Amino acid sequence: MLSVDTGIVEEWLSEYKTVPEASIPSYAKNLKDKTSLVSSLYKVIQDPQSELLEPVCHQLFEFYRSGEELLLQFTLQFLPELIWCYLSVSASKDLQSSGCIEALLLGVYNLEIVDKQGHSRVLSFTIPSLSKPSIYHEPSSIGSMALTEGALSQHGLSRVVYSGPHLQREMLTAQNRFEVLAFLLLRYNAALSYMPAVSLQSLCQISSRICVCGYPRQQVRKYKGITSRIPVSSEFMVQMLTGIYYAFYNGEWDLARKAMDDILYRAQLELYPEPLLVANAIKASLPQGAIKSNKEGTKCIQVEITPTASRISRNAVTSMSIRGHRWKRHEQPDNANDTTESGTFVIPEISVTNVAGERTGNGEKSRAPTENDAQHIQGVQEASTDPRVDSKGMPEIRRQKSVRKIMEDGINSPGRVQF
Repeated sequence: MLSVDTGIVEEWLSEYKTVPEASIPSYAKNLKDKTSLVSSLYKVIQDPQSELLEPVCHQLFEFYRSGEELLLQFTLQFLPELIWCYLSVSASKDLQSSGCIEALLLGVYNLEIVDKQGHSRVLSFTIPSLSKPSIYHEPSSIGSMALTEGALSQHGLSRVVYSGPHLQREMLTAQNRFEVLAFLLLRYNAALSYMPAVSLQSLCQISSRICVCGYPRQQVRKYKGITSRIPVSSEFMVQMLTGIYYAFYNGEWDLARKAMDDILYRAQLELYPEPLLVANAIKASLPQGAIKSNKEGTKCIQVEITPTASRISRNAVTSMSIRGHRWKRHEQPDNANDTTESGTFVIPEISVTNVAGERTGNGEKSRAPTENDAQHIQGVQEASTDPRVDSKGMPEIRRQKSVRKIMEDGINSPGRVQF
């Protein structure tokens, strides 16, 4: 650790003691912009033999219990690195050098499991229903859901999962270690949107190192340091995956992908079903290419938004659709034979008198039928055995009354047909 970093940390330690209580909010607001201080604090935490480690842990705990939200978030950003330092020291059996880190972790845990009145806190999680839209899904994209009696009875009901009450701990042991650490990661994940990029990078890196230490993949990753295997629990790995999933969409694609592969590798070795399920679900939902995210922009995940304007289904029953269906039903028997051998559609000709006439096309002037036209049509009618279709593909000649007229009076009345 350089002397410059030591000076920055010592100045930070002495500065907070002189800040009046009324100026703490403004002090906390300016603290997150001091990138050099954050970098120096990371170096102190990564060195278990540093003389500044104990006063740094003590001040971070003072920040956490001060009640100021920005100071609490400042302490939380170092939580992944603190967990890694504690686990690495515990694996090396050097518990004395991790005493201040353990005290900080226990202090944060004991503060979070109780409310302001000192009562045990019970956390609740509402599982979303697939029948209602959320930020992750749209019911219309899932497909048609059968409206059975059981489905209707469950509509509107929410399933709530509770966590707690949790017991207070005075020390970390092999039995309760990952129960405490998993709860701390749960608290960290609740504030992920406030964490800076350096904290997300630390989360991905320590997740990868925890899962591969002591295994053949450690040589592939070229991680130096401890070579002992670090035991992990299934719940702890799920909490790591929750933070990594957020890092995917907030500018840390490469580190998050490497960490997820290492967690999946460890979950397969341990045969843990929960992290296997979560990791494979995340892997299947990822896009094909890396997401280019602006680290300084808004952190978000693209989702489908329910449109505000009402949409009419194409299959909606309206007066126009009923009228069109009625016309189609009456014209279907005649139109079935209105094709020629070459497959072209023939426009039916309508006779409004005893004389058949051709339909005029667009731009053609109507003309009265001449005597030659009448003789030609009469010859075709006598030669054709089928009055509907000619064997040589000749145009169909038939007499057709107005369907609308037939429906109105129900009789075959001669005269002019109205359309």
